[in-house]
Amino acid sequence: MPPTSPPSTAAATPGDTTCPPPMSGNPVLEHVSRAMAAYPVTPVRTVRTEIAGIPRTITLKLEGHSPWRSVKGRTALSLIRSVAGDLTAPDATVVESTSGNLGLALSAICRDLGLRFIAVVDHRQSPVIQQAIEANGGELDWVRTPDDATTHLQDRLARVRELERDLPHAVWPNQYENDANWRIHETWTAPEFDAQVTHRAQALFAGVSTGGTLAGLSRHFRRTRPGLRIVAVDVRGSTVFGGVPRPRTLTGIGAGRRSAFLTRASTDDVLLVDERQAVACCHTLRADTGTAVGGSSGAVLAGCLEYLYRHPEVRHALCLCPDLGDHYGPTVYHPAWLDRMGLPSEAHRLRHRTGAACPGFEPVDDITPAPSAPSEEDASR
Repeated sequence: MPPTSPPSTAAATPGDTTCPPPMSGNPVLEHVSRAMAAYPVTPVRTVRTEIAGIPRTITLKLEGHSPWRSVKGRTALSLIRSVAGDLTAPDATVVESTSGNLGLALSAICRDLGLRFIAVVDHRQSPVIQQAIEANGGELDWVRTPDDATTHLQDRLARVRELERDLPHAVWPNQYENDANWRIHETWTAPEFDAQVTHRAQALFAGVSTGGTLAGLSRHFRRTRPGLRIVAVDVRGSTVFGGVPRPRTLTGIGAGRRSAFLTRASTDDVLLVDERQAVACCHTLRADTGTAVGGSSGAVLAGCLEYLYRHPEVRHALCLCPDLGDHYGPTVYHPAWLDRMGLPSEAHRLRHRTGAACPGFEPVDDITPAPSAPSEEDASR
């Protein structure tokens, strides 16, 4: 599968009335403002299923239908905006630890700004995303850890700190501790999702890694839908919420450290799902609806199904799906990779692993509101 070629973030017309005005003459801020104005509303897709004999409705927000194919495009724009004042030096270099999607978005933005970008990565990253980062002119700095290691993230962070120390004018946006991560989802992603769904929804599910996406969603929906249950989905072996780390395979979900953004008030429940269950959900959804999602999205869906099985009163759920399946042909959707995971490659044999009470998914037509750009108030933060 060839690498994704994201569109230029400079494609918006500067004179477009939907584009927030230039800010302080900083070219980075102006560029980000235009990119945000040109960013499309990502669609929702609703599926129906029957769990424990009860019909359920699940609305998926498909963040993969965006310029850099994941929700991390929004995060990347916010992070770059937050460090814009440090990026005006001629030899400025952006350095970030990433498991994949954030690195892809940052590489495209840095390409358009003429900035050097170094992605610190480990061996679990999708080969398709690796190729796309390099196609954008980004550099891959590999952290070599054993396959069964539980320290991938800590080793990547140690390497980022080395680069930050050794490279002149190195800038680390730090997705793990920078409040720009969660703020963009509170002021942009969440209001957009809120406007796309009915008020009958009873629970919201989102995956966690840095925790920024869920923290932003939670802050918004706590205000606008106080009765909506907020459920965090993580994978076993992750320590976002504490616990003992163990080797993990999926990227884009889970982490080897606690989230700096999530508090007890952020969520009503936390679900840990098995990675095999997440992969099974990816294949079942694709077989039934034609929609292929990435492994982290499959984990969110798996967590949603498990929660619905335990809670018969919840009839309509919302799932934030971070990306689509187009970057995971060599992994989640490849027979050899499935074999290494101890999973069959046939969709009909995988289906039962999503839960015996879930026979499948039936797509439903959706009506998505007209696109709208982020507000000028958000763009000015």
